[in-house]
Amino acid sequence: MAPHPAVQAVIDLSAGAIGGAACVFAGQPLDTAKVKMQTFPRMYRGFIHCLTCTYQQVGLRGFYQGTTPALMANIAENSVLFMSYGFCQQVIRFTAGLHKDSVLSDVQRACAGSVASIFSSMVLCPTELVKCRLQAMFEMEASGKIAKSQNSVWSVVKFIIRNDGLPGFFQGLTTTIAREVPGYFCFFGAYELCRSMFADYMRCSKDDIGVAATMFSGGLGGACLWTVVYPMDCVKSRIQVMSLTGKQAGFFKTFMAIARAEGVRTLYSGLTPTLVRSFPANGALFLAYEVPHRQPKSPLII
Repeated sequence: MAPHPAVQAVIDLSAGAIGGAACVFAGQPLDTAKVKMQTFPRMYRGFIHCLTCTYQQVGLRGFYQGTTPALMANIAENSVLFMSYGFCQQVIRFTAGLHKDSVLSDVQRACAGSVASIFSSMVLCPTELVKCRLQAMFEMEASGKIAKSQNSVWSVVKFIIRNDGLPGFFQGLTTTIAREVPGYFCFFGAYELCRSMFADYMRCSKDDIGVAATMFSGGLGGACLWTVVYPMDCVKSRIQVMSLTGKQAGFFKTFMAIARAEGVRTLYSGLTPTLVRSFPANGALFLAYEVPHRQPKSPLII
């Protein structure tokens, strides 16, 4: 018997929060490398060079710059995302004339995740803005774009409020939504499709495929998401970090400026650490999400 909708919403919210935290702890150093390479592609020769330079410049703590807002961003995003995901699945069932407990197809679940991402973007944008600025603060000061770096969450927040007011926290929102909607269609679609393939191969339900298969499915979903939307994420990071120096151009102007001045390849700067990060981070995310939803009679096997 399905739980009451309010109870289900709390389960989805809590599972998303736990999953978001797991995602950050599993992939924060690689996310830092991604943002640095996106905003300053000419400063680093590649993924390993970026990691090496970061360690030499700031030490181990340099990999965890922005961890607090990253935790806030991922917990907020995934809480809203998965709560909305459950709600959007019910909307799709209602629209398709299905029973409220009917099993949706993988494509229908992908559509639900895509729509849910619009809601999560609203809470993700402000926290990710602070995170990206903290992660690229050393490079902003080293390149002479700012006189003095801001090395704490509160100093970045105060700067945004003082210079741009509350609307300043939503710089890059349009790009965030443009990234999330197609990205999460691929994210949930690849995850559910991969789980279905494992279930068919193992001749069991999707809930019984085990830890390794669940994490691999989540990692594959994350890899598909980033492969599809990475150029948009690169533009978003550039807008959010460079807006520190003043008013930044919008999505299309920034996109064209990067493509013309730095080449299309620049839009994929940092893709390697992102794909490497996607498997442990998103594997941990979906594992943390699925566990609270499992029936007691069906233990998660390894």
